[in-house]
Amino acid sequence: MNAIAMPAAERPKSGSDLIAPDCRGLNFWSVDRALRDLLALHVEPAALQHFAPHLERLGGLAGGKLDELAMQADKRTPILHYRDRFGRDEDWVEYHPAYCEMEKIGFGELGLHAMSHKPVLGWPTPVTPLVKYAFQYLFAQAEFALLCPLSVTDTSTVLISKYGDAAVKRRFLPGMTTQDMDTLLKGAQFMTEKAGGSDVSGNALTAKPAGDHWELWGDKWFCSCVDHDVVLLLARCEGAPAGNAGLSLFAMPRRLDDGSRNRYRIVRLKDKLGSRSMAAGETIMEGAVAYLLGTPNRGLKQMMDQVNLSRLSHGFRAAGMMRRCLNEALQVARHRSTFGRRVIEHPMARRQLLKLMLPTEQALSVAVAAAVAMTRGDEAQLRILTPLLKYRACRDNVTVATGAMEMRGGNGYIEDWGNAKLVRDAHLGLLWEGTSSVNALDIVRRAVGREQAQVALAEALHKDLADAPIPGQFRGRIAQLLDRAMAFAETVARQPEAEASCRRAASSLYHVTSAALMAAEGARLGAQGGDARRLLLARLVIDHRLGNADPFSLPDHRWEDAATARLLDDAVVTLDDAQQLLGG
Repeated sequence: MNAIAMPAAERPKSGSDLIAPDCRGLNFWSVDRALRDLLALHVEPAALQHFAPHLERLGGLAGGKLDELAMQADKRTPILHYRDRFGRDEDWVEYHPAYCEMEKIGFGELGLHAMSHKPVLGWPTPVTPLVKYAFQYLFAQAEFALLCPLSVTDTSTVLISKYGDAAVKRRFLPGMTTQDMDTLLKGAQFMTEKAGGSDVSGNALTAKPAGDHWELWGDKWFCSCVDHDVVLLLARCEGAPAGNAGLSLFAMPRRLDDGSRNRYRIVRLKDKLGSRSMAAGETIMEGAVAYLLGTPNRGLKQMMDQVNLSRLSHGFRAAGMMRRCLNEALQVARHRSTFGRRVIEHPMARRQLLKLMLPTEQALSVAVAAAVAMTRGDEAQLRILTPLLKYRACRDNVTVATGAMEMRGGNGYIEDWGNAKLVRDAHLGLLWEGTSSVNALDIVRRAVGREQAQVALAEALHKDLADAPIPGQFRGRIAQLLDRAMAFAETVARQPEAEASCRRAASSLYHVTSAALMAAEGARLGAQGGDARRLLLARLVIDHRLGNADPFSLPDHRWEDAATARLLDDAVVTLDDAQQLLGG
């Protein structure tokens, strides 16, 4: 699966040498054939040739320096100072130097926040979404928390560019897209109030007009990147109606034009389970200066542009984190011996590795498909793929992180190793930008029920299946399941009393979508003389994530053993090999 070298035995063995290594020192680009293959299918060759060395460099950083910095920053969390040494109310957040060093890599060197908006890394134009998210996917394998400020700066730039007037754009955009750390304006999003998270209809932050700006009064309960320079938030203008229809979108600077602090206070930092290096907190606005973005009382609809971009980013982060977890599990399985043989030679361990591999590969395929849809401007496909990815990949990330920890055993529970951090960070994806239920409702009730976005997705997937050299019987099986999943989601969408089945319908859509994508990808890659293993993974999705197997019957061990042997081996699976296995 991944070209992970055995460690050199350069010194006599001691008890410590018997402990399985982790991924420190690996290049996460070089060992990730799946990512390289899918980028080769979808990224214009000249762009891929240009960015491949930069992705390789980031892969090395993620397996080395960035990973070391992330572990340090995770253990030395931000500190809120309420006053300066002269007693002035200059509340500020102190970060560990390791976090600041990671900021220099993400914002300064790579320009992850800016690459959708201007040329970076020597490329003459802004990058396509897939290239940007490939960088995020690799970065997430070392550091999850910093991707929040990197992404929210990127997405806040989108909203200000789209909805801000000329003065607001001049005020904020140059600083938000610079890579100069001294003049950089980092973005933030303050959405949640005490009344609730996903349901913002009860938001009580009040906006009052004050000349060329507005003043904000009230508080925000959960403020990610709490000390950042440009904050996007929702507030209710005086006299606006109750509920979502009365919310407006504002940009609020941390510092005013004269350099003084804006009139809001950071009153507490959140002690979070994961994403610990990024400062989130609570704020109280006391007449804070803010600027209206777009049309009054249309703020939630406008803010959803940012939410959906963030959901897609979360999906890529989950895919990247699962890849790291899978690689950690493979390191243990290939390097540790128990009961007289390597862990990877034990049948149950091999099955557990496949249970980590399958959702990892599913997430990558669906994430890439969403980014490609964004690149092509296919709004209907993007509309349904984004919440599908956010919903299912973030859920699977928790299971995969936990399974990788179990593969390492007791050491995985110890904070010296990366597994515990991966488990803690994985849970955040279930909460930010909508819980699983919120995303499932968005998929079934809105994307399917109201907007019929599944029609465009089904047409595209059927075309992919028809155009790829997939064995006919297997192609027909996937196509039939695709139609059934779409019909089931449509049935659930039509029946209000079926709301409790929205998660099941959304999961079915995700699984059949990933199976169709992987089958087509594997066949196309195999036809080009490359690795067709994704065809085998598509079969496993059908058998284990869509099947209705009798719980008291044994699986087809011969087929699964043969497929497992190919999937856990680094050797290329040819198209002929895959077709023979699928026909067997």
